[in-house]
Amino acid sequence: MADVHFMTQEGLDKLRKDLEEALAQRPVIAAAIAEAREKGDLSENAEYDAAREAQGLLELKISNLKELVANAKVIDESMIGTDKVQIMNKVKVENLANKQVMEFTIVGETEADFAHGKMAATTPIAKALIGHSKGETVEASVPQGVIKFKILDISL
Repeated sequence: MADVHFMTQEGLDKLRKDLEEALAQRPVIAAAIAEAREKGDLSENAEYDAAREAQGLLELKISNLKELVANAKVIDESMIGTDKVQIMNKVKVENLANKQVMEFTIVGETEADFAHGKMAATTPIAKALIGHSKGETVEASVPQGVIKFKILDISL
């Protein structure tokens, strides 16, 4: 069974748009292959090889996007609570080692963008936080070791 990909409606709409754009590139690449084929000997035709490689990469991208869209589960934001950390919550935590306070929203993997405060639910820190309440201290095992976080706030 394929993995379920949790995301917002906005995230699903973006994936569908990306898929639509990728599908629109098929005729462009097919034309490039046809043009390169007309130039003669395919065994020494770098243009043909490049076009075929681009086609392969595009088909892989389309396949991946189709899989993500097919297995997407849109999260009903009205069902999200703030008593325990869960996907789609904005979480404010304090790193107990260096007293640094961080705030981020836990999102599905396809919507993760740490620069914009969106952390994937599959990361070690998010996994450690999910299911815990405000005021609790959790330990996250990261490549550098174990980091302790105190949950300061949970919101939508």
